[in-house]
Amino acid sequence: MKNCILISTLFAFLTSCAPKLSTATQTELKTELKEMVKIDQVAASPPKNGNTNYDKEKWKSFKDSVFTVTKNQLEKIYKKYGFLGFDQVGKDGSNDFWLLIQHLDKYPEFQQQVLGSMQKEVKKRNANPENYAFLYDRIKVNAGEKQLFGTQVTYEVKATVSAIPKNGLSDPDHVDALRKEYNLEPLKEYLNAMTEMHFEMNKARYEKIGVTKPNL
Repeated sequence: MKNCILISTLFAFLTSCAPKLSTATQTELKTELKEMVKIDQVAASPPKNGNTNYDKEKWKSFKDSVFTVTKNQLEKIYKKYGFLGFDQVGKDGSNDFWLLIQHLDKYPEFQQQVLGSMQKEVKKRNANPENYAFLYDRIKVNAGEKQLFGTQVTYEVKATVSAIPKNGLSDPDHVDALRKEYNLEPLKEYLNAMTEMHFEMNKARYEKIGVTKPNL
């Protein structure tokens, strides 16, 4: 009986651990993720002038096909290795894995599943806590809910322009304490930085409507 319990406990422990990857497998995964990110960045960005032959419907179809292929590839990787942490593919590889998951808005259930695994790795300092906060908030916003960390922004334009947390915050009184736990700067600093960046990227458009500076 004791032997059975011991074997069961050992089996549970082994299956709960991420498999140790060979150097060859690590290299293969890192390369695969980098190639996927290159395509992802094209699909996640607004179409460039060179893509003028794509109307809105064609561009949407292209994006959907990219994210569907990405999801299928990542699902296979995830089922085999779980969330890819620092110990499996290094910091850059783990960041690439997270970024690809971050953009899979069409598949919130898969995002949520990965988020749960990522949280465990963050607690073990085997994944980026900032990335976790961004994915957590993105899932909440896409579900029409309030954010915890305020990482997802929209822009309020009246006489000035300013970044604000999309859908609001679920715990505004403690947001900076929560952000600090996850290595994020104070919310005001983040919103100011996002406001400045957005204004500079859209300066000509804002000047046409009389907005000459961001509201910080």
